[in-house]
Amino acid sequence: MLARYRQHHPGSSIATLLFYDLIRESALLILQLIYRMKRVRVKNVPREGAVLLIANHQSFLDPPIVSSAIRHRHTDFLARGGLFKFKPFGWVISKLHASPIKQGAGDAGAMKATIVKMKEGKMMLVFPEGSRTEDGEMHEFQRGIAVLLKRADCTVVPVGIDGAFDAWPRTRRFPRIFTKRIVVCFGEPIESNELMSNGTDSAIETLRSSVSVLVEEAKSLR
Repeated sequence: MLARYRQHHPGSSIATLLFYDLIRESALLILQLIYRMKRVRVKNVPREGAVLLIANHQSFLDPPIVSSAIRHRHTDFLARGGLFKFKPFGWVISKLHASPIKQGAGDAGAMKATIVKMKEGKMMLVFPEGSRTEDGEMHEFQRGIAVLLKRADCTVVPVGIDGAFDAWPRTRRFPRIFTKRIVVCFGEPIESNELMSNGTDSAIETLRSSVSVLVEEAKSLR
């Protein structure tokens, strides 16, 4: 039973696993109370092995929305190196599986860090749009995601989020509370080599189309 629990995040201590679970459950409770968050088909996320979660990016709430929705394993993130300068905060986010990216490292630094996580059998959350949407709509995926798929042997799970933009748009310093429902939908898993079988353009279009369909589903459930 303990060995199975360790599979939630390979390489982490029991204390780190328990701390993450405590924060995740707290975040889930807050999101459900304030935003009535709805989770759809979370079981599509594999229980073990390298997984890449591909999601649209509506707001700063997206990482806690996705990670708190998944209760059977832990999610890793990439964060700006500057966030780790304040040591207490840096300690907390590191225990929540955030990895620092040096300023100026760009896509290459992010890809390298993500590939390392994949090889360790962990699950990474990536936003291929590159930044938060300015208008609430999903924008084009950056081509760097295809390079990542070529080098990371993993299972890819598309994710669609809606409601996070209304709760915390890019133009606001702080989030609104008690807005319309937030919904996160998980799509069917697909292997990275299968995605890349018809080339880079096809892989990007398949992913973007899958996420777009999930976003529309999330909108219909609000």
